[in-house]
Amino acid sequence: MAITKEAVIEKIEVVGSWNVQVATDTVIKEDGTEISRSRHRHVLAPCSSSKDSDGRWTHTDTDISGEEVAVRAIANAAWTDTVKANYKTFVESQEV
Repeated sequence: MAITKEAVIEKIEVVGSWNVQVATDTVIKEDGTEISRSRHRHVLAPCSSSKDSDGRWTHTDTDISGEEVAVRAIANAAWTDTVKANYKTFVESQEV
């Protein structure tokens, strides 16, 4: 009896103008027959942003080097310079 576990990216989609949403299924098989499946989702934005005490914003590009090749390809295609600029403008406008 062989039990295996694998992670399979089931869906990569661009939501809105800049969020890349990734759905990964963890599949457990016994002798080649699937006995369990669970889904994990994570969302990637073009950058992380913070504002210092002087009111200056810092935007750091999201490190996608640990993502699967297909995820990186879609993020790099979606996150044009214009999209990144629009995202930064959006983040800065959300200040309360």
